[in-house]
Amino acid sequence: MPTVQVIDVRKQKVGSVELRDSVFGATPDKHLLHTAVTMQRACDRQGTASTLRRGEVSGSGKKPWKQKHTGRARAGSIRSPIWRHGGSVFGPKPRSYAYSLPKKQYRAALQSALSSKFAEGAIMVLSDLTLEQPKTKFLAKILEQLGLAGKTLIIAGEDRSDLERAARNMSGVKLLKPEQLNVYDVLKYDAIVMPERELRRVQEVWA
Repeated sequence: MPTVQVIDVRKQKVGSVELRDSVFGATPDKHLLHTAVTMQRACDRQGTASTLRRGEVSGSGKKPWKQKHTGRARAGSIRSPIWRHGGSVFGPKPRSYAYSLPKKQYRAALQSALSSKFAEGAIMVLSDLTLEQPKTKFLAKILEQLGLAGKTLIIAGEDRSDLERAARNMSGVKLLKPEQLNVYDVLKYDAIVMPERELRRVQEVWA
C-alpha cells in the first residue's frame, strides 16, 4: 500500500498513513479521464440558446403577392427563412446536454484522477485543519505556511462552516465534501488538502 506523510498546519511531519491501492494506487487512464471530464462539462452547459422559427417570428401570414404573372419568384410568407427577418431553420432551441456515465466507470475515473494527483505529490494530508476565527486571513496564512500558492481544493466534512466563511472570498480555493469529489475538480486544482479524518471518509466512499 502507498503511504503519505501526515503534517500539521506548519508543514511539520507528525506521522504517516497508508492509502488504499484501489483509490490512490490505480494506473491513470487518460481516455477514461477525458470521458468523465467531457460528461461533467456537458452536464454543466446551460443549454439556453434559442432562436425563433418561422412560426414564431412576427409578421403576417398573408401571401405577399399572387402566385403568377408578377415577374417575381413565388413567395408564400414574409416569415420564410430566406427572407430578411424570417424565421430560423435549424437554429438552437433550449435543451439539456446532460448525460451520465455508468457508476462503476465514473468511480474508476475518479480513482484514476486521485492516483494521478498522488503520483504528482499534489495531495497533502493534515493532522487537523481548524481556524482561530472564521476569517479569510487565517485560512490564507495556513495555505501560505503550507506553500500553496496555486488553486487549492480542500476536502472538508459536515462541520465546515468556519472554513466555508473563510474561503468564500478566495477565488483560488474550493471546498468539497468527500462525497462531492469529482474528476473535473480533482484535475483542475493544483493541490488537494484534506484532514486525516476526511481522508478516511474519502477512502470509504470511493474505494
